[in-house]
Amino acid sequence: MFLSRLFLVLSPLLSRAAAYHKLSDETLKQLPRPGAEFDIKNGALLAPILRPRVSGTEGNVAVRQHFVDFFRNNLPEWTLEFHNSTSPTPTSNGKEVPFVNLILTRDPPGTHVGDVGRLTMVAHYDSKLTPKGFIGATDSAAPCAMLMHMAKTIDAALTKRWKASGSGLDDLDGPKGVQILLLDGEEAFKSWTDTDSLYGSRALAEDWEYSFHPAMSTYRNPLDAISLFVLLDLLGSKNPTVPSYFKTTHWAYKNMADIEARLRKLGLFKSSPNHPANMAKRKNKKPRREPNFLTEADKKDGSFLGGGIEDDHVPFMARGVDILHIIPSPFPKVWHELIDDGEHLDMNTVEDWTVLVAAFVAEWMELDEFFDFKAGKREEKVKAETVHEQGKTEFEIP
Repeated sequence: MFLSRLFLVLSPLLSRAAAYHKLSDETLKQLPRPGAEFDIKNGALLAPILRPRVSGTEGNVAVRQHFVDFFRNNLPEWTLEFHNSTSPTPTSNGKEVPFVNLILTRDPPGTHVGDVGRLTMVAHYDSKLTPKGFIGATDSAAPCAMLMHMAKTIDAALTKRWKASGSGLDDLDGPKGVQILLLDGEEAFKSWTDTDSLYGSRALAEDWEYSFHPAMSTYRNPLDAISLFVLLDLLGSKNPTVPSYFKTTHWAYKNMADIEARLRKLGLFKSSPNHPANMAKRKNKKPRREPNFLTEADKKDGSFLGGGIEDDHVPFMARGVDILHIIPSPFPKVWHELIDDGEHLDMNTVEDWTVLVAAFVAEWMELDEFFDFKAGKREEKVKAETVHEQGKTEFEIP
């Protein structure tokens, strides 16, 4: 992303908003938090991402392997694909640098490619070349870990829902699935330009534009099958404020903002000054104003000026995909600084974003009655014991 450069891109006038079924308070209360899995030193999900991972380097490959191992060992129902491209960069002396996007998809069983509309959740996993040793905890290690946790949170409920509903074929808007894009090459190698940035997303959007589904499919190509493209970036610093950038997807922003408001009202946001743990530390127990993450739920139609922050959504938006961009403005103070590391993450904020993202996806997929939190805890215990006994299963990646 680049703060000072704004773009104007035409987007479809009509959103693809579908019928929405809210999660119950009880489900919101029981949605799992990442806890120890997000420990910055030893956490199973976050810690392996907190390292330099510049595109084309060993660190980049190691982090990609971490994603692959997680899904292969824990979520085998998700289809994993690699999208490969190469490009010279301003610092590669004419050599081609590899960029590898990971595409993780969970569609209803028995459905055909081209007939499933997907909620597409996105983050980039590469880190910036400079300054040397840059980690990029908010940019975007933490968002990647949030998507991993989200997938684990909803996986069993998706299976149960599709088993109960005949593979989702009873959805009024057609079968719907979930897709995760972990994109490579977002960062500029030298300075942000149209050609030195967004390497992976530019290549993927271009390829998908011409990857046509079979004749008579509901959706013409993979881009057309994206119901909503939700991009997470720069998340993990304290007190973020995220505007609503696009009029066409303000309805989705409002849905996420409503979930945030409900989580806060239920006392489930650990970063809130009114969370019971934080209230207990204060002499004055009177409730304080809630510092919402999503600050523009009441934004009026005439307030949308048509611009935005350049990021991985741009190549997709230029091709007509609806975008919900979850990125703070102003950027966090750690942006592109060496201090954007694990120690400077606000873990309460990270956990709150994680639960909010999972709740948004669960609500979109209408999973409220299909969670079995007790069974989930038992399965987690069995999986942990199995992995400990058998060791990690390797899966070769490009």
